Amino acid sequence: MFRPLAALAGSLVVLASIAGCSTGDASPEIELTADTILIDVRTPAEYDAGHLEGATLLDLNGGEFAAALPTLDPNAEYAVYCKSGNRSGQAVALMEEAGFENIIDLGSIGEAEASTQIEVVQ
Repeated sequence: MFRPLAALAGSLVVLASIAGCSTGDASPEIELTADTILIDVRTPAEYDAGHLEGATLLDLNGGEFAAALPTLDPNAEYAVYCKSGNRSGQAVALMEEAGFENIIDLGSIGEAEASTQIEVVQ
């Protein structure tokens, strides 16, 4: 089951440190602090199969993300991921259009796990 977004306020912040990152399979290391909100924009079935620990589910294709967007704090910091990086990119674009500035697209769940070192849990 997913945790309500309000329960995550203040739980994760993303500071990307990409200096020294090479191209190829290496993901940049991302340090997380207590202020970033981690959002999974996949479906409930995908989320239940495994998600980053502490992530809030806001299904992009199911409309949950669009419904929640007006309630999100545009001054907060967010990290968004999905299955392949496609939906997270769409979600980040929607957030940017809505005036959000502190967003990082973590890409796929695999890339997000590698770059943040946050464990995938069920």
